Amino acid sequence: MFNNKVYHRIDALSGSIATLRAEGAGYGEIAEIESRAGTSLAQVIKLDGDSVTLQIFAGARGVDTAAKVRFLGETMKAPFSDALLGRAFTGSGRPRDGGPEVADNPSPIGQPSVNPARRVMPHEMVRTNIPMIDLFNTLVKSQKLPIFARAGEPYNELLARIALQADSDVIVIGGMGLKYDEYLKFRSTLDKSGALSKTVMFVHTAADPTVECMLVPDISLAVAEKFALAGKDVLVLLTDMTGFADAMKEIAITMEQIPSNRGYPGDLYSQLAARYEKAVDFDGAGSITILAVTTMPGDDVTHPVPDNTGYITEGQFYLKNGRIEPFGSLSRLKQQVNKNTREDHRTIMDAMIKLYAQYKETVEKQSMGFKMSAWDVKLLKYGETFEREMMDLSVNIPLEDALDLGWKILADCFDKGEVGIPSKLSDKFWPSR
Repeated sequence: MFNNKVYHRIDALSGSIATLRAEGAGYGEIAEIESRAGTSLAQVIKLDGDSVTLQIFAGARGVDTAAKVRFLGETMKAPFSDALLGRAFTGSGRPRDGGPEVADNPSPIGQPSVNPARRVMPHEMVRTNIPMIDLFNTLVKSQKLPIFARAGEPYNELLARIALQADSDVIVIGGMGLKYDEYLKFRSTLDKSGALSKTVMFVHTAADPTVECMLVPDISLAVAEKFALAGKDVLVLLTDMTGFADAMKEIAITMEQIPSNRGYPGDLYSQLAARYEKAVDFDGAGSITILAVTTMPGDDVTHPVPDNTGYITEGQFYLKNGRIEPFGSLSRLKQQVNKNTREDHRTIMDAMIKLYAQYKETVEKQSMGFKMSAWDVKLLKYGETFEREMMDLSVNIPLEDALDLGWKILADCFDKGEVGIPSKLSDKFWPSR
């Protein structure tokens, strides 16, 4: 029921959190706070009887206990129209690029994910022209995959390349805790390539209020869902979900909640899952595919954020030393599409990874001073060629060209009978010298 009362007293203020007594407020409801600093919006984040806790979007600076609070009777909403394309907004939906406001067709954010009974089983490949994805760990439409990386890895550059090259109708980028120059680099890269015209950006920078960081995934996914229902295949790129979890932790500490593992709130898993489960292929409409960077503090995969993420998603990409590592990276849905790409796809993938594992062992032997056999020399040549021509993130070729390149690398380094590939395939695809 709409509560149009105006309350003239706030009981407590802490950081961006305000607590007051109010009747009829609903969880997630938006409130307007009028104070000496002006008017700002807040959201109900906790209810305990008639005790209401609000999170103030712009922070509590200038807000005092005599501020007026009016509940608006509605939850946070995201606008939707084609006018969003090519634009950049804040986490609360305000224009960041100096353009006009977009207010068409507002829809609530943070809604429940789609009923599994209405979902189509993942069965179509999302092409990125990055061999370490397309060939070895194929991304599938409506899949949810994190990119695990330590600080300093070029994960935003990787996301920008995927945004440029992926065969999706719409790209939605959600940035959390980005440096301002990172946001500008994203925008400039997309603009120069012409991909900005099909991209919507919701960006929270490190200088923005913490609460807006928590809004970015929800508003990004709400807009993506609207485009998908309109028949578009949407790729959602989120960076960085650890920043999102850290914002949750900061708010939880301010609210004096009992912390769980390493200070994160006890519902961390549920909060992450609620966002990732938005990945969907609608029957008779479009789809949402999610790639989300998850940085690992201290390169620790047991950190609560990557650890919980691994239970939710359908595999992961490991970004290490500027490359997607074949070991540890996994797309659990790749077999859904590999059988439909080219007959040699799975065979060449397995053979190359097996030989690369042997190369890694040979590198260890070499570092310990063991004598190199003729086979070891071949493996060393193969591994160096594989890393340079296949693993380097600058390589930009379609899947079919990547398969042909794989055969060429094998033929340059080994004899046909040494790679463990059935003769019916090697006779057909082995390059002639």
